[in-house]
Amino acid sequence: MRLRIAWTILVLAVILIGIAVMRFNFTSLPAPGGLETRLANGAKRFFIGRASHHGIPPGPQNKEASVETGSTQYGLDCSVCHATDGHGQGTPGQWMYPRASDLTSKRVQSYSDEELYWIIQNGIRYTGMPAFGKTETPDHIWGLVNYVRTLPGQLRSENSIRDSYRAQRVRFDPAQEQDVARR
Repeated sequence: MRLRIAWTILVLAVILIGIAVMRFNFTSLPAPGGLETRLANGAKRFFIGRASHHGIPPGPQNKEASVETGSTQYGLDCSVCHATDGHGQGTPGQWMYPRASDLTSKRVQSYSDEELYWIIQNGIRYTGMPAFGKTETPDHIWGLVNYVRTLPGQLRSENSIRDSYRAQRVRFDPAQEQDVARR
């Protein structure tokens, strides 16, 4: 009796594994599921954190000059996928799985400077993130790190400009708008 139950469980397990294998594919057209995303992000975070503790050169003394260098470098290397504002909505970045990261997000900004440096220097395998360690100097990579740190601030200043513009538009007199429309 126990042997029959064991065989039944084994056959059911083989059938379920077979169904899972038939449904699984390596296409990157559909977005990955929530569980896959959480597992991949958790593993990525763990391994990057561990790897970034070794071999990272010290950052530059003059951060302002570093941000300027990083801005130029970002426009040349990074904006293609991450877009000029860092939201990851560049044409190639929209269609990658995993998608190009939103560099203004809390998740990305929570990485330490050393972790960001490691990511830029070494890239991330099985994603679209290339390694720049063999093509860029450490100063250029630190410039990118420092520039990425400014992206959320740029977003806030853009939002405040947009909000003040909306506030000014609300203050317009409707009679003035109609008069302008007639001209």
